[in-house]
Amino acid sequence: MKMIASADHNWGIGNKGSLLVSIPGDLRNFKRLTTGKTVVLGRKTLDTFPAGRPLRERRNIILTRDRTYKIHDAEVVNSVDELFKALGDTDTDDVFVIGGASVYSQLLPYCDTAYITKIDYTYEADSFLPNLDEDPEWELIEESEEQTCYDLVYTFCTYQKKR
Repeated sequence: MKMIASADHNWGIGNKGSLLVSIPGDLRNFKRLTTGKTVVLGRKTLDTFPAGRPLRERRNIILTRDRTYKIHDAEVVNSVDELFKALGDTDTDDVFVIGGASVYSQLLPYCDTAYITKIDYTYEADSFLPNLDEDPEWELIEESEEQTCYDLVYTFCTYQKKR
């Protein structure tokens, strides 16, 4: 599996149920990488999407503890075991974990690649990713040139789990 996220200088990813910032270039990169693939996300993350609807042109799997939760155009699972049953023989290279913090922490051990948009700014945040720069199991294998959005500087980074 792969994970994809944008994180600020302190690896913050959200505050009060919202993304820290919306960067058009980051959203285009997210769409380019995930279109036609399977995305795994939590219910709270889905609630942040336009009209709270699953992403088009992707298989959406919602991982939630709420056993009564149902949503049109998405599959709902209630545990990591159920997720892997739902994935069946899906190629894990085609599965992207897209948030939020709880889903990232549950599925990070199963991921081998992480696409992180690193934002050179520190926001007020209440949800975070593990700092892959400090995790000995992960290594930065690729980093883009600096990108800008108005006065915001960011880079696209690819991390890989060490074998």
